[in-house]
Amino acid sequence: MAPKSRNLTATSHAVSTADRRAHYGHDGAVLWLTGLSASGKSSLAMALEHALTQLGYSCYVLDGDNIRSGLNANLGFSTQDRSENIRRVGEVAALFADAGLICITAFISPYRADRSQARACCKQNFHEIHVAADLAVCEARDPKGLYKMARVGEIGDFTGITAPYEVPEQPDYVIDSGAEPFNESLKKLLNYVRTALPYKRT
Repeated sequence: MAPKSRNLTATSHAVSTADRRAHYGHDGAVLWLTGLSASGKSSLAMALEHALTQLGYSCYVLDGDNIRSGLNANLGFSTQDRSENIRRVGEVAALFADAGLICITAFISPYRADRSQARACCKQNFHEIHVAADLAVCEARDPKGLYKMARVGEIGDFTGITAPYEVPEQPDYVIDSGAEPFNESLKKLLNYVRTALPYKRT
């Protein structure tokens, strides 16, 4: 999205990427968790943040409901609003990564084009992680009762019921959250991150 003002001049930082790596002990990155509602994205993201912090990593979670109560409180769930929601999150996540932090996002982010845009705006490592649980599993879980409300028409444009979810075609990693225990999913995800983003602070 092009800025509306033409009178903009980017200001360079005095702290380099190498400086930030030396300070934090790891590269900045975005871990983009995508999947259906109730697939386990938020639970995995928060548990991963806790586990990584205990290991010395500097990270932060951007969660769908949390962001929609503040930064994106003015957005609904139309196709256009969903895309704008993810555009904003992608820009914020990219700033976290540029700062040298590991930003973990937990958003349905149903459209491939929106996820691709988020990847494109991230200057640091971007990892699309599909938290894969099929609709039947997610609907059986339904911790917030959203699927039930969607089925009776109380919620419109609900992903998986009345709105599409475009499964990642080439994700960087897949967590089979619909078939394996939560702790196993977390263990695999943690191992993936530690391999992709080793902690080397001395």
